[in-house]
Amino acid sequence: MRLLIVNPNSTQAMTDAVARIAVEAAPAGVAIVARTSLSGPPAIQGAEDGEAAIPGLLAEIAKGRAEGFDAAIVACFDDTGLAEARAAFGGPVLGIGQAAFHAAALLGGRFSVVTTLAVSIPVIEGNLIACGLAASCARVRASGVPVLALEADPTATERVAAEIARAQAEDGVAAVALGCAGMGALADALRARLSAQLGPGAPHLVDGVRAAVRLAPALVGL
Repeated sequence: MRLLIVNPNSTQAMTDAVARIAVEAAPAGVAIVARTSLSGPPAIQGAEDGEAAIPGLLAEIAKGRAEGFDAAIVACFDDTGLAEARAAFGGPVLGIGQAAFHAAALLGGRFSVVTTLAVSIPVIEGNLIACGLAASCARVRASGVPVLALEADPTATERVAAEIARAQAEDGVAAVALGCAGMGALADALRARLSAQLGPGAPHLVDGVRAAVRLAPALVGL
């Protein structure tokens, strides 16, 4: 099957990072094509950025439908334009936020989300309500690391890991969803750091890109 991944922000480096993760995570027989919005903001942080990103996202989704892709993924944890993308595509479309919510709930029962900036918290909370998982989420937390600093800031892994550890201690959760596509590149380093710090009590970490890439073929099969 052919799986289209659309990054609704206009930062190509983010698309490239998502593509690397997706190719590594994809089941056998799944071909990945990742594309960048030509008109989105450089990063999506909050509702205003999300609204600005929707036209560019839908343009790429329309191209994907015309090219015969079997399924599509919106590679923004805010699930930017997800309902509109589903209506335009006609086949399975997953948002990485929704995919991460479901995977975290299955792994841990009750989970928390650790995202970038506080401006994204209301959007994510609204998405949890919309997909029926608000009661399963203990808290949506901000790490204070901006989207584009996740790879550029050498302290990003430490700061995100510290917030995850607080979520485990204060929220009493067994799973944490990484609340930004850009956090996927930090997932292995975060797991190693938290395992060394917390041992067997470290929470499951769910990256939405990996979760969506694994779930999309299942939806096509169904």
